[in-house]
Amino acid sequence: MTDIHKDKVANYNLEGKVILVTGAGDGIGKEAAMTFADAGATVILLGRTVSKLELVYDAILAAGGPQPAIVPLDMKGATKTHYQGLCATIEEQFGRLDGLLQNASLLGVLSPFEHIDHGSWNDVLQVNVTAQFMMTQALMPVLKKAPHASIVFTSSGVGRKGRAFWGPYAVSKFATEGLAQVMADEYEGSNVRVNVINPGATRTSMRSRAYPGEDPMKLKTPADLMPTYLYLMSDASLDVNGQSLDAQ
Repeated sequence: MTDIHKDKVANYNLEGKVILVTGAGDGIGKEAAMTFADAGATVILLGRTVSKLELVYDAILAAGGPQPAIVPLDMKGATKTHYQGLCATIEEQFGRLDGLLQNASLLGVLSPFEHIDHGSWNDVLQVNVTAQFMMTQALMPVLKKAPHASIVFTSSGVGRKGRAFWGPYAVSKFATEGLAQVMADEYEGSNVRVNVINPGATRTSMRSRAYPGEDPMKLKTPADLMPTYLYLMSDASLDVNGQSLDAQ
């Protein structure tokens, strides 16, 4: 982490907060988890690959952050029972959940509309929409126990204006924006606020799969985006609800 990044982290104190990050083993999720820990939060690392989560866990401890927790879970196959169990575990270990970053996403296959594979369509919508709905719904009891709970969903530019060949992914992000708006309106005036972040073009493995010919060195890194993530997870954004923010 650069000194500039450390200065930005210092602007937002997350001391004592418990924050769950999905897709925490790589890319933006990994950076967000480490950044939240640097700002004082106890982070719950959720993802598919245990070895990746363990590396993030070790990096947080090595940097002097609070001891995180690891939750290996494949959102493509997880059921309501899994998410209810996650809620029960969080309540037992931490008593509440102050923040939820729904970062995990599946890109699927970019293809013309007439060639969209039904299996790929279902997988993308399952991970990017249905699983996130199920998890968030199941975690509401522990989110409501926090003094101020922040739910942040991850969108995309193609979730605001459709783009050719991006079918399932774009539709899933339009749905993400809609889900967040519904929740924000429903929980307006409560201790729970709901917002969306559009990361923009970022140097991640997903971006390289979507744009294999692009020079990644011309893109922002996940660390460059963290001020927006920190802002929405911190008490500096208590009055921000129902917004879709650009991270760059």
